[in-house]
Amino acid sequence: MSYEVLKVQKKDLAMLKKHYMSSLKEKTPQGAVFAAKTGHCNITAYQSGKVLFQGKGAPSEAAKWKGKEGVKTDKKKPVKKTGSARVDNHSYYPPDKIEEKIVLGSDETGTGDYFGPVTVVCVHLTEEQMSTIDSWGVRDSKTIKDETIRELAPRLLKECTYSLLVLNNEKYNRMQEQGMNQGQMKALLHHQAIENVMEKCKEKGLHYEGVLVDQFVSPDGYFKYLAAKKKAWISEKPIYFATKAEGLHPAVAAASILARYSFLQEMDKISQLLNTPVPKGAGPHVDKAAKQILLNKGKDTLYKVTKWHFSNTQRVL
Repeated sequence: MSYEVLKVQKKDLAMLKKHYMSSLKEKTPQGAVFAAKTGHCNITAYQSGKVLFQGKGAPSEAAKWKGKEGVKTDKKKPVKKTGSARVDNHSYYPPDKIEEKIVLGSDETGTGDYFGPVTVVCVHLTEEQMSTIDSWGVRDSKTIKDETIRELAPRLLKECTYSLLVLNNEKYNRMQEQGMNQGQMKALLHHQAIENVMEKCKEKGLHYEGVLVDQFVSPDGYFKYLAAKKKAWISEKPIYFATKAEGLHPAVAAASILARYSFLQEMDKISQLLNTPVPKGAGPHVDKAAKQILLNKGKDTLYKVTKWHFSNTQRVL
């Protein structure tokens, strides 16, 4: 799935609404002029003149309007599904029109960063909540600036039902030293976060039709990781896996933002603890910062705030 954004002069919004008159939705998100559904594309037009096309048919539907007088392509680049067919070629791939279903979305971040923890979030959104956050511009956290995430996440926390799990560096390092790889850690975290939200949905009487996980390993690999710790997927609800799942469903996009928000907060705590900024990523700039922390605070302190098995450690030591 992908989405595209066009900028339309306000006087021309009525023209678009008339075009989609037979496909208009009953509910309109806050700040929107209209919302419509046609084929494999959802169209939402906002009072600001922004028109959002979402779904598999987004590129072709948006293309109908490109080049017309008063219509411009938004500067933001569309997010397109880029997972290879081979990776996503399995029986657990989500069905067509998954974006119209109420599913739990699960995503994680921090896995490629030397400093900081791994954070995993699972989210449930009602149909009304999905419409609400759509008007906020919720999408994959990797395409949003940290400043915007810090503003957007607190609103999401109030809007959705969620579970957040943080695997701090000390525990991460212990698990890795005991023979667990990062994939197994993530599988266990996703599984626990999903179970937590399923329990919350049961308590609140919230409906959902399945679960969508942002794929980091094949489904078979995921289930094997769970089995190694005597866990299994026993729910009657279907579980789906897809790469770039944050572009397939707003619940995964919301989970992506909340996971990133938690990671940023944890990085803030590390910076305060060390009284020095700690960088994201795992490149040369990270080595430089880690070397300084090693010199100023010692090896034990560096161990407590990093993923020790990363190659950065050997370079720094």
